[in-house]
Amino acid sequence: MCIFAIGNQRAASVPDRNGARMADQTAAGEIGDRAMVANYVATMSADLATMARRTGLDTLGYLLEMVRLEAESVNGRIERKNSGR
Repeated sequence: MCIFAIGNQRAASVPDRNGARMADQTAAGEIGDRAMVANYVATMSADLATMARRTGLDTLGYLLEMVRLEAESVNGRIERKNSGR
């Protein structure tokens, strides 16, 4: 398990990738995993963008916001696909 922490607060944790298949594979049951990963990336990139901008790293903040938007877009496509639209 990989744990990210800021100070004494746990920011997030994710399982390690030992033996895990890549997120872009589409075997049965992995659609939910893709949505979870996209949601996690959106959340983390939003937090990182805020941190970057607060410290004057505006370009990095902008790029991280683009990551967030793409992850949210992917998650939306997955949800629409799962709902049959």
